[in-house]
Amino acid sequence: MSTAVAAKGLEGIVAANSGICWIDGDAGVLAYRGIDIHDLAEKSNFEETTYLLWNGRLPNAFELESFKKKLADARQLPPDILKLLQEFPKTATPMEVLRTAVSALSFYDENEKAVDHDSNVRKSFALTAQIAMIVAAFDRIRKGKPVVEADKSLSHAGNFLWMLNGEKPSETATKAFDVALILHADHELNASTFAARVIAATLSDVHSAITGAIGALKGPLHGGANEAVMRMLFEIEKQGTDPVEYVKGMLAQKKKVSGFGHRVYHTEDPRATHLRKMSEDLGRSANNAKWFEMSQKIEKFIKAEKKLNANVDFYSASTYTTLGIDLDLFTPIFAVSRIAGWAAHVIEQLDDNRLIRPRAEYIGPEYPQKYVPISQR
Repeated sequence: MSTAVAAKGLEGIVAANSGICWIDGDAGVLAYRGIDIHDLAEKSNFEETTYLLWNGRLPNAFELESFKKKLADARQLPPDILKLLQEFPKTATPMEVLRTAVSALSFYDENEKAVDHDSNVRKSFALTAQIAMIVAAFDRIRKGKPVVEADKSLSHAGNFLWMLNGEKPSETATKAFDVALILHADHELNASTFAARVIAATLSDVHSAITGAIGALKGPLHGGANEAVMRMLFEIEKQGTDPVEYVKGMLAQKKKVSGFGHRVYHTEDPRATHLRKMSEDLGRSANNAKWFEMSQKIEKFIKAEKKLNANVDFYSASTYTTLGIDLDLFTPIFAVSRIAGWAAHVIEQLDDNRLIRPRAEYIGPEYPQKYVPISQR
């Protein structure tokens, strides 16, 4: 038998060659196609960032406008999908709905089985537009509100907020949400992206790959940490207690404080840098800075006490809440952004495909074991 030691959780294992995303956990660097996330957050927009992820370079002005138009034109859902959303139990979670609806979308793709490059790009436009629409439409349906028609004149970020709330978003809200989409667009071989690549590598359809990615994101160890952060903040407000004292109590009970530390980053998560500023700016502009101020006190305490840095989830919680987004929409909104990265990885995988089939280090009973007849057991 082999004496090799398997890396639990595949930690530190390189499982693919990719030109999409680069992370330096020691230096706190995240880059898409070599461009630092700080530059993209400050200077780019979600559509341009998505073009970069899918094409490997920034677009010129004509290419960007063409890309935006294709994405806006893809903002349509088959009538039967809208009917399906209306028939789902109102108690269904938005992630359950998103997973099932994206799978059902494959019924209405006339070239569902095609996995050539051009077909994958076409499907990526459709899914990027449709995932945002599904999340917004179901939230309104479950609240007894009419579904809002897409506005092709708005940006991807602006249109989502418009479809969700039924009113044109402010420039501040649109910009904040656009930056949040950029920050969450890709993160190398995280669990959901790896799941998507494994499924795509079997030459299954793109909808299956993205459905699998959504299924992985649904798990609380991947998506959902920002929900836990916001539940904590809600509980602190409800109890009227001091945020630091509340967290001290959690630590005394050996409870985990969500939103801190990261498997990859050994310094501050570069995405947290921008979300902290967004949370503060949105809170000030909305005259509702309490969530940011509570978060800031907790962050300072945890950093001093546990030497842990805030990750992407910690300040996205207060950012989304200040934007008026419900708690159970936090993870679906992760998917609204991450579809850009998922699609990029599926396209890359299928452009130079090889079935992903790792081995397992066997740790069972020594071979050979004798078969014992049932009468002797």
